[in-house]
Amino acid sequence: MPRTIVFDVNETLLDLRALDPLFEKHFGDASIRSEWFTQVLLTSMTATLTDGYADFASVATAALGMVAERRGLTVSDGQRTEILQGLRSLPAHPEAPVALNTLKSNGYRVVTLTNSPPAVVEAQIANSGLAEYFDEVLSVDSVRKFKPALAVYEMAARVLDEQPKDLWLIAAHNWDTTGALAAGWKAAFVARPGMVTGTLDREPTVRAVDLEDAANKIIELER
Repeated sequence: MPRTIVFDVNETLLDLRALDPLFEKHFGDASIRSEWFTQVLLTSMTATLTDGYADFASVATAALGMVAERRGLTVSDGQRTEILQGLRSLPAHPEAPVALNTLKSNGYRVVTLTNSPPAVVEAQIANSGLAEYFDEVLSVDSVRKFKPALAVYEMAARVLDEQPKDLWLIAAHNWDTTGALAAGWKAAFVARPGMVTGTLDREPTVRAVDLEDAANKIIELER
């Protein structure tokens, strides 16, 4: 059976910085994109911890409203739609195709596991030009909990028919790698600019500067 590598999508595979011009246009400050996505993550984790759930688009919309309110701004329906549509057409990080091709050529099954709902992640992967590499696209939507809830990683292992110890997660978020490690997976942390792990996080199995580095280190480790 092929070994399996599971990828996070937003920020790990796809570059959220492509949304910066939209935040400059609608908020007058491109840096608000980072504040918004942090609020998206906080809102999604709060929903999971309180046994609530809304799909990722609803969470992203609510987070936009919160960021706007903090700054005394309003966001129109058209502005919200434009930003959410932008999420569906994010470009891949430049090294992503090389990394994915390296893993596929070395016999790995390649899968996504994302907080985005199925229709959105399928559009994202197709629009980024990466669809040919993926064997399966998984979303948290089926368990109605967001990462890093244990149930998400358990669902993925069940669907993929793999033992947790045989699964790898590649992600640019410390909370995601820590969640996977807590579920018994191995994890590669990709240190994108501004991304770090903390002293309370579980130590990643691999640390990498980008996806190509992560792929090569995983292959070397498993030889």
